[in-house]
Amino acid sequence: MERPEPELIRQSWRAVSRSPLEHGTVLFARLFALEPELLPLFQYNGLQFSSPEDCLSSPEFLDHIRKVMFVIDTAVTNVEDLSSLEDYLAGLGRKHRAVGVKLSSFSVGKGTVGESLLYMLEKCLGPAFTPAMRAAWSQLYGLVVAAMSRGWDGE
Repeated sequence: MERPEPELIRQSWRAVSRSPLEHGTVLFARLFALEPELLPLFQYNGLQFSSPEDCLSSPEFLDHIRKVMFVIDTAVTNVEDLSSLEDYLAGLGRKHRAVGVKLSSFSVGKGTVGESLLYMLEKCLGPAFTPAMRAAWSQLYGLVVAAMSRGWDGE
């Protein structure tokens, strides 16, 4: 897989990272719209959310959004040396597998997580989100998912 263009990634992430909670909420709202069966996987204190809106406004879920945005931020920071994150990302894969998330949700090209990430970037950046930027983010996402997928393989 091609290496992503670091400057395009960093430049586009700067705008997003100024409001991580706001943009992370856009990502998850899109994810729940595309794959509503993910909603029941998010339970806190044994309680299930009755709607995506309830989930997206709960303090516990907002904490999850912060963590996801931190992971993306970490990948952006290490875009030129993603191999340094391999064990960390495989661990994230294991955590997602343990709570019932299927690897297919993350799959490159047709997974709902990647589509939701690109949707969020497009909503945030508007016309500044160029085809070259989209390609760079798709490459970065593919590399992150490849490392995370080791957590599903049980390696």
